[in-house]
Formats: sequence, structure tokens, C-alpha cells
Amino acid sequence: CGAGVLRVLVLQAAWALAGGQVRYSVPEEAKAGTVVGRLAQDLGLEAGEAEARRLRLVAQGRRASVEVSGASGALLLSSRLDREELCGKSAPCALRLEVLLERPLRVFHVELEVTDINDNAPIFAAARKNLSIAESSVPGSRFPLEGASDADIGANAQLSYALSPSEHFTLDVKSSDESRKSLFLVLAKSLDRETIPVHRLVLTASDGGRPSLIGTMELVISVVDANDNAPQFNQSVYKVQLPENATDGTLLVRVNATDPDEGSNSEFCYSILSSTPIGNKGLFTIDTKTGEIRLMGTLDFEDVRLHELQIEATDKGTPSLSGHCSVELKVLDVNDNAPEVWVTSLSVPVPEDASLGTVVALLSVSDRDSGENGRVRCWVWPASPFGLEATFAGSYSLVLREALDRERVSEYEVEVRAEDGGAPALRARRGLRVPVSDVNDNAPAFAQAVYTVLARENNAAGAELARLWARDPDEAGNGRVSYSVWEGGAGGAGGGAAVASSGAVGGGWRPASSYVSLDAESGQIRLKGILDYEQMYSYEIPVEARDKGSPPLSGHCKVVLEVLDVNDNAPEV
Repeated sequence: CGAGVLRVLVLQAAWALAGGQVRYSVPEEAKAGTVVGRLAQDLGLEAGEAEARRLRLVAQGRRASVEVSGASGALLLSSRLDREELCGKSAPCALRLEVLLERPLRVFHVELEVTDINDNAPIFAAARKNLSIAESSVPGSRFPLEGASDADIGANAQLSYALSPSEHFTLDVKSSDESRKSLFLVLAKSLDRETIPVHRLVLTASDGGRPSLIGTMELVISVVDANDNAPQFNQSVYKVQLPENATDGTLLVRVNATDPDEGSNSEFCYSILSSTPIGNKGLFTIDTKTGEIRLMGTLDFEDVRLHELQIEATDKGTPSLSGHCSVELKVLDVNDNAPEVWVTSLSVPVPEDASLGTVVALLSVSDRDSGENGRVRCWVWPASPFGLEATFAGSYSLVLREALDRERVSEYEVEVRAEDGGAPALRARRGLRVPVSDVNDNAPAFAQAVYTVLARENNAAGAELARLWARDPDEAGNGRVSYSVWEGGAGGAGGGAAVASSGAVGGGWRPASSYVSLDAESGQIRLKGILDYEQMYSYEIPVEARDKGSPPLSGHCKVVLEVLDVNDNAPEV
């Protein structure tokens, strides 16, 4: 960039020093052929004398970039000079030349100062600088940076620094001396690796030349993670449903958490923290890595309809952080419970004269299922003589719908049947034995209203004439019959008397009990005395059969005793 400037070279005036020394200055990077100074003239030589006396340079080496023109005696540049190559950072940068003049031999010392131009931009040690800064660093934290270098000197090497705009970082430059500056990257705002994991900034160094030259270095700042984020679930509440007949190992749900940290700070494991109801935690298991929750027991809708699990995800940072969510499991009912029929009260036996609507039993019907699965329909089998009446939800009365007759049916086997509304339906039954108790509603009855008995006269006393039997279908005392001669009954000519036929000889009225006896238990009729046809040849014996009921009932019959004649009388004259 200095070549254009050197096309028009302004030479500083040379001056002679004591002892024959001449001094010149030339800017670096001047083009070859540039006249540094009129050496012959400055040495006091006449025109043509420099050539005649062979004015020349000796001891070349680095000084080969400078030569003396033999014709004009001018000091010229034979090649470009680079001040930084010749002198580095030393100032001033001067070349000491020896000029030889013959006839007579003389040596002159020439000092050529190479002045600096701004031909070197600032340079950083590396085009990119990688920094690692902890996410937990507090604002105000300082991080040293290596500055740039500039091969120029003076104002051309005076560097200033600037940082590309950033809300998180600023640059602090401190001057330790005139030529050295200390750079610090200062944290202005807290870092968040999860928001910006890497910050890319540009540090620019500008020198003091005119025009200024710049050099840049990219700062790549990696934010080192701190465990400042707890695992977070993608849902705060997971709602799931399972039928109560779900088998072991059934997958409920897979919970999912994420941790925006990195490394071990982002690694976490799942666990079941607690369960509601308390004590049901063992029904479930969770995979610590995948978050899959599975059933490990048996659900029962009738026992617990809603389970709630508290799930925790704990990362491996130090200290560790945890996130939480809940899982609500709604248990769905299936028709796994048959109806239940219970007899809460049973009033038996039932009197056979019980009125219609009499309550025989109270029953309770229930089904632990819900909805249609728990809706129960009940009926009685056989359908008569009893029926069911619903009193209120789940309660029924077994009532009498038809009249009873113990003598026809003394005991009923009744079955109460129940069926729920599930699909398929489940059924239950409860058997009842309903005995019918007797009522004295049947009087003793003889097979015949009149019994005719034939007996020969002169028979022995105590002879059995007949055995009567009256039927009473009632039971126990109501059906236990006793027999007696009915003294209040009507005879042929008077009550309780034997009636003699018209053909009787010397006959008359006699009480029946005077000539016959009737066994109350067996109904056996026996003679008390001897029959005499000639006295009475026909008897009517009224008989009563009475049961032991309360009140007692009775039935009646008539026994006609016909006496057969025996030739036991001789003719009389």
C-alpha cells in the first residue's frame, strides 16, 4: 500500500556529520530506483568527480538493497526495503553504509534510516479462539484474552479493540504500558445454555495508521452446562383407562420427560413416588429408563375405581433435580360379578288360611357391578302361588298371590332368580322352602251316612259289632279324631235311644250307651249285653266323630243294628 506513496518521494535533507558521516531517511517499501540522496553532492564532490574517483559502497550484505549511481553519484534503492524485516520492532531502523572514494582514498560513513509505514495489519495468534464458560458463572466474571500484534511501530502499531455487539459479553481493555494492553472478556448477563449453547463473537483490533488496518479473531464461546433444569414431563397429568379384567403386564401409559441440560445433568430415571389409595403402589411398576408403566396385579372396579400415581423423574446432576407428574387410572367395570340374593327375613310356616298379599319373606338383591352390569331383574319360579314385590332399590318382598290349601300342597320349594343386564348376563338363584301350616278347616267325615250291621241274638257280651273310621285330612290335633255315641242325636223315637222295630216283642226305648260301647280312639263298637230279637230287633245308634282342633269340628253317621232271630223259643199253648 506504500508503493503509491513512494512514487513521489520526498527525501529528507541530508546533512554532514563530523568525521565525514552523511545521514538519509527513506520510507520502507519505496520502489527500486528511488533516489535516496545526492551522495556525491553531499560529500562535496564536483560533477564527474564521483565517477572519476570511483565512488562506491563497500561491505554490502544486507545493504545490497542500496547502490551508488556511478554517473550521478546519487544513492539509489536497488530493491524494496522492509523495515520489519530489517529491524523488527527496533526504532529507529538505520542502515550504516561505508562509501569508498579513491584518489586519494577516503571512507565516508552514511546512515540510512528506514522509516515505518502502516503496511502491516494487526494479527491475532489464531483466527479462532475457543472458550468454555460455565453456565453458572455470575455476571461480572472476567476471562482473559490474548491480544493482537502489529509488526509496525509507533502509531501504526498502537492497537484499539472492539467486540461485536452482544447482550451477554463486553470487552474490558486495560493498558499495562504504552505498548501493551490486557484484554478481558466480561460476562454482562447470566448465560443459559439451553437457550444459547454457543455464542459467536468477533474481536477486532485496529491500528493507529492512516488509513487504519484491522485484524479479527472469532471467539467461539461454548456454554458449559450446569444442572439448572429439572426434568420436565410433557404432561402434568396423564389420564388413562383400563378394564378391571386387564392382565398382568398390561401397559398403562408411557410417560415422557425431557431435561434440556446436557451430559449427566440431562440423564434421569423414572420412579413411582406414591399412590392413592395408599398401599396400591405394588400394583404398578415403571421402567426407570423408558417411563413405561405396567400393571403388576389385579384391578377391581368394585374395590377401587380410580388410582392416582405420583411419578418422579430425577436427573443425575449434583445436586440432583426432580420433575413430577401424576397418572390417573380410571378402572372400567366389566360384568364380573353375578347378582347376589339374600334372605333377610323368612316367616314360615305360612298358615293355609293366610290372606292374599301376606309377606312370606324379605329379600335383598345386589350386584357389585355398575351401570347395566349392576342392574338386576328378579322373578320367582314357579310363578304361583307366590310373587315378588319391590319395596325399594334392591329390596323385595315374597308375597302370597293365591290361596293355600295345605291338604293339597303342604310345602313349596320356591326359587328366587336374578339376572343382571350385562352381556353376557350373569345369573343367581336362591331357594326357599315354604311349609304350609295346618288350619282346622276340615271336619271329620264318614264314608257313609248310615252303616247297617247284622248281629244274631243271644250273642256273647263284648262281641265286636263294627269298627267305624272317619277321615280328617287336617294334621296333628286338627286331624286327630275321637268317636262317641252322640247322645244329642235324634233316634227313631227319641234322642240317644235305640229304636225298636214294630215287630218287637215286649220292646221299649233304651239309651244306646246301655247296650253298646264305642271306643273313642279306634271307633270299635261292642255289645254290652245280650241281644234278644223278641225284645228288640232293630237299633239306631247315632255316632259323632270330633277332631281336636280349636274350635273342634265334627262329623256324624248312623249305625243301624239289625238283630237276626234265632229259634230260641218253644211254642206255648
